[in-house]
Amino acid sequence: MRGRFVTVVCGFLLVGCGSLPVPRNTQDTSPAVRVEGTRGALSARQSELVLARKNGSAETDIFTKHLAQVEEISESPLTTGNKVTLLLDGPATYKSMYAAIRDAKSNINMETYSIENDEVGQRFADALLEKQKKGVQVNLVYDSVGSASTPEEFFRSLIDAGGNVLEFNPLNPLLIRKKWEMGRDHRKLLVVDGQVAFVGGVNISSVYSSGSFRSKPPEKGAKPWRDTHMRIEGPVVREFQKLFAATWLKQNGKSLDWASYFPRIDKKGTEIVRVIGSSPDQPHNPIYVTLLSAIDSAKTYAYVTNAYFVPDARLLAALRNAARRNVDVRLLLPDETDSNLVFYASHSYYDELLSAGVKIYERKDAMLHAKTALIDGVWSTIGSSNLDWLSFAHNQEINAIVVSQEFGEQMKAMYDNDMEASHLVTLEHWRQRSIVTRLKEFGARLLARWI
Repeated sequence: MRGRFVTVVCGFLLVGCGSLPVPRNTQDTSPAVRVEGTRGALSARQSELVLARKNGSAETDIFTKHLAQVEEISESPLTTGNKVTLLLDGPATYKSMYAAIRDAKSNINMETYSIENDEVGQRFADALLEKQKKGVQVNLVYDSVGSASTPEEFFRSLIDAGGNVLEFNPLNPLLIRKKWEMGRDHRKLLVVDGQVAFVGGVNISSVYSSGSFRSKPPEKGAKPWRDTHMRIEGPVVREFQKLFAATWLKQNGKSLDWASYFPRIDKKGTEIVRVIGSSPDQPHNPIYVTLLSAIDSAKTYAYVTNAYFVPDARLLAALRNAARRNVDVRLLLPDETDSNLVFYASHSYYDELLSAGVKIYERKDAMLHAKTALIDGVWSTIGSSNLDWLSFAHNQEINAIVVSQEFGEQMKAMYDNDMEASHLVTLEHWRQRSIVTRLKEFGARLLARWI
């Protein structure tokens, strides 16, 4: 999946500096943090009480420093009253998504980087077609590069039944709506009836057919894919729906009766969630800025999992500085990837991170594709964004932030299981790698902004 993207990107000349832009006001502003409920914004006092209940006994600056900084630049509010379900790997994710699609009554909006013409892709196509035939309006956005191997005929039955299918930034110059854009839609989003949303790293592909914690791969020579997704029910689903609508309108999709896509949503739980969408036309990337702020606010630990780790100078410094102030910083990265260029570029940063005290784990026996982070046990993020220049500067991405010690405990258990299935990279062993390997890392790092 990643290889297709790199192939296209290497055809472009990118100009940039050593770090991505961040808004100046994130360093010195502290506006009051407001929380949205089912009936609108809570008062400052109510917001303070709601957040205090989610803090628990955690030692952290997330509630006093980070949330105030992000409040200034976020386009989406912290929203309470939500139910959040953590989904590990493809089987659990697909099972929950199929159930939501099966129960759909009004509309289904799906936005995905990759939908493959394979067994899993066909099952989703059949499920969507069945609902469309029953009067549920299906609207699908897929990325032209991510789904490059999927023929147009794959979508024909859905279109003929009345479903709306939109190709994001088509590679065919004859189909370009306004001008050539290199940006891709890397989001993985499903919204059903405006009531339930799914977000995370899972694409629609048979590579996810097997869970990653099985003792053996599903077939000889094949590794299961390790990924993380989440199901969200409650008022914050409106924010997911807004982001889908923005993409649909920006890509000149068919006119829709948007009022019917934003129903009244009752309280479903107690979790506080913020949705963050990013796109290349923003002056700064809110996912990147939010993660930087969270790491800078960490006091006890910062656990980061990512499939494609090619950080800019500012993110690299944030991780090193956190480790130097005795924060337990751990990176969970793949020991194998579908892009050798990204793999070696990522390795080029290991020495300086390990020297600063950052712990690096590499996941074994699975193709790691997850994009998550957990800070101080109270701040969690799950989404589509990688930690590289493509995600931060050129892609449409979407992440969900959950501010909750209870959900943080689930995330911590997930990280512990992953770390048990990983090996720890030590500085002593790392410095014994060959000169050939070092040259590969050096060359790949020169192309960091292109990958």
